[in-house]
Amino acid sequence: MTAITVIGTGNMGQAIAGLAAKGGSSVQILARDHEKAGTAAASIGATAGIVGDAITGEIVVLAVPYPALAEIANTYGEQLTGKVVVDITNPVDFATFDGLVVPADSSAAAELAALVPGAKVVKAFNTNFAATLAAGELGGEPTVVQIAGDDEAAKQRLGEVVTAAGLKTADAGALKRARELEALGFLQMVLAVREQIGWTGGFAIRA
Repeated sequence: MTAITVIGTGNMGQAIAGLAAKGGSSVQILARDHEKAGTAAASIGATAGIVGDAITGEIVVLAVPYPALAEIANTYGEQLTGKVVVDITNPVDFATFDGLVVPADSSAAAELAALVPGAKVVKAFNTNFAATLAAGELGGEPTVVQIAGDDEAAKQRLGEVVTAAGLKTADAGALKRARELEALGFLQMVLAVREQIGWTGGFAIRA
């Protein structure tokens, strides 16, 4: 059984925690609000705590907004060494909703990797909406989670969690591909905001 810690209780955090539990993983949910963490945890049989509590998971999913990544990295520091740390963020400029706020040759995931050099950082889930993760399907096909990272074993471990819940994965390559994944995630969000697609839709991958 894989142990997973999900930091964050928003729609994405709850959806990812739910699919991990569905696949048989033990789940810890951490949030700033203990009541919210407790409510989310109770619904799937997980344990709950607040940000700052010790991490129990081998895989740590940072289901937080992009600006919170640095604070989480600072809070946990060396506790993340050796762990698979999953960045799901899309570093969108929400003031203008007209671009990403990271340099053109970088990504949120690359910035996170620099902050926690001992961790095995992977990019995943940022091209999925919470509804398609929870439903497990998109357009009649299993939801596909795209994963990028430099550590092959880390990507495989996360992939096993995803597939155990009935979803599929696509290996997007090295962590430098996070830039393209973040651009794709941003485009998908733009289409949803412009009501070209629904928040229950998105980009599907068919082999």
